[in-house]
Amino acid sequence: MTKKRTESRVEWRMLRWLLQLDQPVPARSEAEIAAEVRRNYRWNFWVNLLDGGAFLFSISFASAATILPLFISKLTDSPFPIGLLAVIVQGGWFLPQLFTANFVERLPRKKVVVVNLGLFLERLPYWGIVAAPLLALRSPTLALVVFLLAYTWHTLGAGAVATSWQDMLARIFPVERRGSFFGLTNFIGTGTGILGAIVSARILATVPFPTNFFSIFLIAAIFIHLSWFFLALTREPAQAVTATRQSHRAFWAGLPQTLRQDDNFRHFLIARLCLALGAMGSGFITVSALQRWAIPDSTVGFYTGITLLGQALSGLLLGFLADRRGQKFSLLVSAGAMGLSFALAWLAPAPSWYFAVFLCQGIGIGSAFTAGIMIVLEFCEPERRPTYIGLANTIAGLGGVGAPLLGTFLARADYGLLFAVSAALNLLALTLLRWWVVEPRLASKNNLKNLTNN
Repeated sequence: MTKKRTESRVEWRMLRWLLQLDQPVPARSEAEIAAEVRRNYRWNFWVNLLDGGAFLFSISFASAATILPLFISKLTDSPFPIGLLAVIVQGGWFLPQLFTANFVERLPRKKVVVVNLGLFLERLPYWGIVAAPLLALRSPTLALVVFLLAYTWHTLGAGAVATSWQDMLARIFPVERRGSFFGLTNFIGTGTGILGAIVSARILATVPFPTNFFSIFLIAAIFIHLSWFFLALTREPAQAVTATRQSHRAFWAGLPQTLRQDDNFRHFLIARLCLALGAMGSGFITVSALQRWAIPDSTVGFYTGITLLGQALSGLLLGFLADRRGQKFSLLVSAGAMGLSFALAWLAPAPSWYFAVFLCQGIGIGSAFTAGIMIVLEFCEPERRPTYIGLANTIAGLGGVGAPLLGTFLARADYGLLFAVSAALNLLALTLLRWWVVEPRLASKNNLKNLTNN
């Protein structure tokens, strides 16, 4: 028993050291913190821009919509692992966020979680993904197991640090500049990602299996670590903790009250859950094209490129627009584009239609990613951001986990049915967002106006 207690104390001290919990936090006014944010804005803009560019370039070599399903299809004929991949993609990043929110709210520095823990939880698992193709010729089953385990570790790790990352960005970027920063980052990152898609298509066409996938995943691993280097250069202002310390039990017990008191946020969560369920067909579009039209593997790389093109253009345009009009409009565009993509996949009479399918997918992804993160930060006061971030993303993650499972069931019956249901769910999300959810900036202004009048 004594040995276990000693080990537990050592582990806790290591964690405190990693998170810099023992470093003093000076008491400063909001004006002083705002001045530091303005002073470091240009530096933080560039290092986070480089982080985003390197990260998205990395992801283009390990696209969950195109490259990864293709790799799995080389290892097995079963659709179940592809559905499982979609579960990991949709749920791995979202689900852990609420479980870390109470802890994150009490941290004076969010960067230490993103950088110090993020290296072990999110970045290092990529080397397991790199190793998987090397096992493919000897044992495809073992290669599949190693790949899925490593990718699960990566996505769950990313989800574990995601709440801290989003709160850190909210601290270093003023609300009127967040959309433009994310839009420009997305544009540059996906622009380099298009280059990565061209390279990956070339590798898939000219290098034999499994060396082609080993080369692709190795490039992805190198650049995801380069993005970590730039992220580590972020200058975040340390802030004294104002949130009341509460046990995890009390934190969880208070969540239903939070949802009951905030009608607009609750409506938003329901609409976003529909968006998550509406993505159930995303992981099956590439496989559907392969089986239906017998397209060459190299075409999948070009599908990745057209997806990234739509993602870059929509993220850039809507990001700048969101700084002026708010993030809700971007979510409306996302729901419409995703619904259209599934409708086209459902009705496509020729393989050429799939270029439009993946373009709409890219527009939907580019619109939703930035807006889905940024809009949540505007529903509440700063000290409650981790809780709201956790609620929004974990609830969406529940839909993300259930959607691929339902998608796998529908795919076994008919791909057309799967794509039709996905299109209908996105149409429902579009309707709810348009007529049921109030833009949070407008709601805040109305609340302030009412308080002033009273």
